[in-house]
Amino acid sequence: MDNLLLLLFALPVATIIIASVLETVLKSPAQVAALAFAIYLIVAFAVFDTMFLIYVFVYTILALISAIITRVIINYIDDNDDDIINGNNNGNNNGNGQNNGCGCQNRYMYMRKTLRYIKI
Repeated sequence: MDNLLLLLFALPVATIIIASVLETVLKSPAQVAALAFAIYLIVAFAVFDTMFLIYVFVYTILALISAIITRVIINYIDDNDDDIINGNNNGNNNGNGQNNGCGCQNRYMYMRKTLRYIKI
């Protein structure tokens, strides 16, 4: 019963928190997932039995998803900070400080920003 609480609550929460912290340091969700996989693989053979290998893959995927979400949030915050500092709050800026008013530039800027958020 104690191991079940550890496996289903404590380790997933710790994985999410540690993956988010490592993502801010490493800036690569793939590296965070690889590090989580390596650590959990060592723990699987040192502490638990081979049944823990299923949890190793689940926790690695959880670490990858947490790192990607953290990367998207960090990129979104950084992008909004740049817009506020540069005075581009209105969204109709064509890049050189002139407002053309049509808003057509917003489509392309939005796609570039969205693709930048999900870099792996």
